[in-house]
Amino acid sequence: MVSCKKVIEELSNYLDASVDAKLRGEIEAHLRICVRCDVLLDSARKVLIIVGDERTFEVPIGYSERLHRYLDERMADGER
Repeated sequence: MVSCKKVIEELSNYLDASVDAKLRGEIEAHLRICVRCDVLLDSARKVLIIVGDERTFEVPIGYSERLHRYLDERMADGER
């Protein structure tokens, strides 16, 4: 069986289905008994779904200008 460290190292490859069948089986066996790694996998899948949904990151009108103004003000305060 693989360790948590190995699962974490191969998580991206596992999600991309680019690990060989033997390693995939070992990772899946590990995930059945390790709650932490299973939660990590679930979280990574959710992040991929969120990042892949362009609607999630719609910026409100005027946000960019407000953000730049805020940053300019903070940077000017720091220079004093």
